[in-house]
Amino acid sequence: MERTPTQPAPQLPEGLEDVKLAADVRRDFLGLRKDVADVVSQHLVAAGSLLEDDPERALIHARYARSRASRLAVVREAVGLAAYHAGEWAEAIAELRAARRMGGGPGHLAVMADAERALGRPERALELARGPEVAELDDDEAIELLIVAAGARRDMGEADAAVLSLQTPELDPARRQPWSPRLFYAYADALLGAGRREEAVRWFLHAAEADDDEQTDAAERLAELSAEPDAAPTGGPSS
Repeated sequence: MERTPTQPAPQLPEGLEDVKLAADVRRDFLGLRKDVADVVSQHLVAAGSLLEDDPERALIHARYARSRASRLAVVREAVGLAAYHAGEWAEAIAELRAARRMGGGPGHLAVMADAERALGRPERALELARGPEVAELDDDEAIELLIVAAGARRDMGEADAAVLSLQTPELDPARRQPWSPRLFYAYADALLGAGRREEAVRWFLHAAEADDDEQTDAAERLAELSAEPDAAPTGGPSS
């Protein structure tokens, strides 16, 4: 499982000396020499710490970990997620597929599908959303994949189908779940894309009310719509 590095190790961020990987992840390193396992662990921790704020640097650390332990599913998964955050869509898909082959399970289907959208391949995103692995997803992952699939339908010009695809039992303003803000927002955006402005306003309001952690810009979108009653805004993340 070990490889001789062909590139110098990137400098580790300060302040991570006491940060450790989860015990279940460390168990995957049992086949590595201790010194190699320590190095791979350090760079995976670095990649995770940089993922949101500096995804390009996160990807450098994840790639270095891969150069030392490319046969570990957790390493390939880390590279895939870092590549996704850094906008390296093809690499993200390839690495997450490799992680799924090595480790089993459904993997990050929503991330892979979104990367396919970013590459201009919405049909492949929908194929992933219809695959047998979908049955293995937990509720949060399934909702995220549903949102990505609706976005893929919009990419293909199927605005009404995107709206219909999001009309699930979870689309209920009376039920608040961790995914509710994202789901309500995606539904509002799909309604707006289908020309159903009044309904979109109502669902952006539901999204804003449910969004205690500011996962979306629903409040801003709602303000834009209120300020420009005859024109739909163009901002906001794709869904």
